Amino acid sequence: MNDSVSAAGGMPTKVLIVEDDPNIVDLIRSNLAVRGFDTVVSTDGAKVLAQLDTEQPDMVLLDLMLPEADGFELCRQIRERSPVAIIVVSARGGERDKVTALNMGADDYMTKPFGIEELLARILATLRRTRPAAVAGDVAGAVAPTVIDIGDIRVDLASQQVRLAGQKVHLTPTEFALLRELAVHRGKLLSSAHLLRRVWGHGYETETEYVRVYIRRLRAKLEPPGSTPLIVTQPRAGYRIPAE
Repeated sequence: MNDSVSAAGGMPTKVLIVEDDPNIVDLIRSNLAVRGFDTVVSTDGAKVLAQLDTEQPDMVLLDLMLPEADGFELCRQIRERSPVAIIVVSARGGERDKVTALNMGADDYMTKPFGIEELLARILATLRRTRPAAVAGDVAGAVAPTVIDIGDIRVDLASQQVRLAGQKVHLTPTEFALLRELAVHRGKLLSSAHLLRRVWGHGYETETEYVRVYIRRLRAKLEPPGSTPLIVTQPRAGYRIPAE
């Protein structure tokens, strides 16, 4: 089996498909199975939170338009319970829906109809980003420090933990990956395209709203009212964490 679809301990990566269209379910399941994934299906959204606990999936593919369930609210509830990777797959292609889903904690957003190869590429890119191994190793050829202190914020790269004034702050894997990229390049202006390429992967360079939403999420969690801004925006140029 390809290592890219193996979860911790060598077990197959498990994907929870939350979708009520049987044709789409069959298409996704068959293509994932060929590539060594395990799949679990929920067709109405009502059992998703229970399945999240019992099945412990590595990823959720979430349709927004489900019977008896609000897809956005379900996304929020999943994110509150788990750091699991979430890709929203929806017929709703508007920018507002995409931003709302990202604000609710989605890691990625795909609009139907989609090509199965594009979906597989997005799944693999998201798994690389949201697994602990995704933040290990070097940065641009240089070994990154294990711990980075920025004022009252301590970023522990090895344990993927962040503390603000000594208190642990819960970040999703994507939030942590974005903070890590900014922190290890402290003082350097990083463009949206650079952040998208480094955090989300190649092919995401035009998804500028992803960066905007996740920068807002980091600020909400790590910039208490009245504190010095952690992340500075340079309009039409990019973002940086100011040097000491």
